[in-house]
Amino acid sequence: MLRLLCSLVLLMGALPAAAETQVPKSQTEISLGFAPVVKQAAPAVVNIYAKIVREGRANPLFSDPFFQDFFGRGFGTSRPRVQNSLGSGVILTGDGYVVSNYHVVGMASEIQVVTTDRREFTAEVVLGDKESDIAILRLEEANDLPFLQMRDSDQVEVGELTLAIGNPFGVGQTVSSGIISGLARTGTATGNARGYFIQTDAAINPGNSGGALIDVNGDLIGINTSILTRSGGSNGIGFAIPANLVAEFLRQAQSGNESFVSPWAGMAGQHMSADIAESLGMAIPLGVVISDLHELSPLAEAGLRVGDVVTHVDGDEVNSPAEMKFRMAVAGVGGKSVLTRLRGEDRSDIEVALIKPPETPAADETTLDEDTVMPGLIVSGVNPAVIVKLGLSLSQTGVVVVDPSRYGGRAGLRVGDVVKGINGTRTETPEDIIQALTDPGRRVQMEIERGSRLISLRFRL
Repeated sequence: MLRLLCSLVLLMGALPAAAETQVPKSQTEISLGFAPVVKQAAPAVVNIYAKIVREGRANPLFSDPFFQDFFGRGFGTSRPRVQNSLGSGVILTGDGYVVSNYHVVGMASEIQVVTTDRREFTAEVVLGDKESDIAILRLEEANDLPFLQMRDSDQVEVGELTLAIGNPFGVGQTVSSGIISGLARTGTATGNARGYFIQTDAAINPGNSGGALIDVNGDLIGINTSILTRSGGSNGIGFAIPANLVAEFLRQAQSGNESFVSPWAGMAGQHMSADIAESLGMAIPLGVVISDLHELSPLAEAGLRVGDVVTHVDGDEVNSPAEMKFRMAVAGVGGKSVLTRLRGEDRSDIEVALIKPPETPAADETTLDEDTVMPGLIVSGVNPAVIVKLGLSLSQTGVVVVDPSRYGGRAGLRVGDVVKGINGTRTETPEDIIQALTDPGRRVQMEIERGSRLISLRFRL
């Protein structure tokens, strides 16, 4: 025992004195410690507190005019509920533009932003998009704020070291480290939409939404948005919206856009499977097969047709419709993109205009008045802008329900229903709907198209 103690004393005497802590001065030294990077980037990541007022839910029975006349309007309706939302955000400019997730702030009535030095700012959403799950905020009376530089996210590679900064579970600003574990992830749902993501194994938890995913230089490469989990906590698969798309959102917000405008391709497509590739004589499954084209599509105007395969957009490989849409969204409306097309053995580069969804023919949106049996019902003609807004098929025509109103809702109508006929009369314009629902008799039968289904609604007046 005495011999063992003596050996330990000799060993301790041989150890060098603790080295003085130093700031890493090279890329190699930075890889051994993230403190300088965090110190540089953390002040640009903020906590967001949002208040969302949700309308109380009422029993559908109490919307019946009979019950409203008997008990009074508002009977059976619960009071609005106030829901508090917690998330993170990233300062993009010194004058107060901040990016976060739409699911954090998109429906908020009040938004408070708190910086790492405990300053508080009131903020408002100046541009948001539910499908992309991105919202751009503007802080009131803000200037000279620290902000992050955005890196070209197309240059990010699998295996790179990365840090996620946010406010998980409301415990305060937290940093977690990992690597980029995947790119071009398009099969992960965020709310009702599907997106195009960078995948990381850096721990991301509730409250991290809207926070920063940075590289070892402190540059922003993505906005943390969702996780893949069964338990509700991080399992090492997190997803971030690429910085290139965030940059386009910022550009549009600074230009004064109140809603995000994405280029309209006017096409439907499917990813290239091994079977499809074999049938087309391709050795490797690559690209997106065009399965449908709208007659006003800029792709159709440029010479593409159903059955063509798009393999690249502006030189970047695409392997799904979501990836193709992302590439065009990053390029922005107003310019042009070069699509690489395969048609049989012919390979060519085709320049395509990046345009907004056309609003022709005119939608002629119409609200039915009290002379009809469904006052308040809002219907519209169908054009590409309406197709995008309501998520209709490219080939859709006719008259679509924009708002069913109280009476239409009672009859079973929903937003996006296409009214094909009423009481045996074909309806092709909003005026046809008005005429058919003005003094239609005691019984009404409506033929509607809902997605791929044909439905008959019957009710008495």
